[in-house]
Amino acid sequence: MLVEQVWTGNDYRNFNYLIASPDTGEAVAIDPLEYQMCLDAAKEKGWQITQIINTHHHGDHIAGNPGMVAATGAKILAHENARDKIPNMDTGLNAGDTVKIGKSVVLEVLDTPGHTMSHVCLLSHTDTPALFAGDTMFNAGAGNCHNGGHPEALYTTFVEQLSKLPDETLIYPGHDYIKNNLEFTLDREPDNVFARQLLARVEHQDPANAMITNLGGEKEFNAFFRLRSPSVITRLRESFSDLPDQPDEMTVFLKLRELRNDW
Repeated sequence: MLVEQVWTGNDYRNFNYLIASPDTGEAVAIDPLEYQMCLDAAKEKGWQITQIINTHHHGDHIAGNPGMVAATGAKILAHENARDKIPNMDTGLNAGDTVKIGKSVVLEVLDTPGHTMSHVCLLSHTDTPALFAGDTMFNAGAGNCHNGGHPEALYTTFVEQLSKLPDETLIYPGHDYIKNNLEFTLDREPDNVFARQLLARVEHQDPANAMITNLGGEKEFNAFFRLRSPSVITRLRESFSDLPDQPDEMTVFLKLRELRNDW
């Protein structure tokens, strides 16, 4: 599997992705907002884009579809329940479906509600798995739930799906928010050495050459996986005086998401 992370440089700090088969050069474009940049990258690599996967229906993820389809004839795939939100969708995706690219690349569809209720992530069937996470999960962070999502569903997605993936799973998010997310982790957990060390590495990084984290690392520096940390809970109590002495993980997650909304 060949992966090209396309840094858009726009105000939303989007990442677009191309995933290609090394044997045929066929490629999938994930959320190709800046479709011309994706086309240029594919041309440089000698790849042919035949499919588009939208992780969800928000405009900064689907607005490039018409231009990409016009240029390539690619088919549009997205969550089955997003048909009324994504124009000209060709194929609806459900949990457990697979998307094949060329002869050798297989992406498994995960149904990952939370940021929206019709959101998919793509998990590669490769020796080192990779998760194309859209806006469900970011490097060191979690998606918001402002526009059609639900934080309780996001919590369930994190606990019942993402946390159970292999620790070596590479994380490819829909946006570059890693600096702000690490700063949030440190605001919530000031003694998190992993977050402090990583922040020093990425503080001035060029997103065009972004560091790729893995799930094992995320469990150490992503506040939304740090739900039993005594430091996180102690800091939460400063903002939520009614927090129980031993809050359950969902309560901690929801309070963290509430604080991140305005942080």
